[in-house]
Amino acid sequence: MIKVFIDQGHNPTNPNAGAEGSGLREQDLVYEIGIRLAELLNSDPEFEARLSRNSPSEILGETTAQSLRARTDAANSWGADIFISLHANASAISSASGNEGLVYKIPSAAYTLSEDILTELSLATGLQDRGTTARPGLYVLRKTTMPAVLVELGFITNAGDAALMRDEPELFARGIYEGIRRYYGLPTTV
Repeated sequence: MIKVFIDQGHNPTNPNAGAEGSGLREQDLVYEIGIRLAELLNSDPEFEARLSRNSPSEILGETTAQSLRARTDAANSWGADIFISLHANASAISSASGNEGLVYKIPSAAYTLSEDILTELSLATGLQDRGTTARPGLYVLRKTTMPAVLVELGFITNAGDAALMRDEPELFARGIYEGIRRYYGLPTTV
């Protein structure tokens, strides 16, 4: 069984609250998408999924550093095979749109995983695939012991992306799920 740790980025309130835009909060959007992704994975006999946040009000840690450590420690101690951190992007440019992946280094297993997820995410949502970038300074990518991808699902500061994340969380969950299946050489189910 393939163990997938899903980190719904950020806390519902500080410490470590997320971006806001279009009247929405990043931590609320990614919480819902993470729940739906876990349901898809846990209903597939190939996978077992765990979440970093198991209720919308759950707060991890008393500081941002503790919050990030709680997420990576949970994945590492469980022995997850892959780590997926869900986020919504933000930009001062309101037309910025699409999804992208961040990984510790390129090339790597995480890079391949990210590219597979972005391919399927773009197919599922219709949003532009902005590609994968190496960001070795990010704590959740640096401190995980398995391939880890931070997925920027869309831009919360783009009204269209934000509405899609709010209204169609299942599309994002399905795209990531299919990307994970693709990474493991399993046929996509769509």
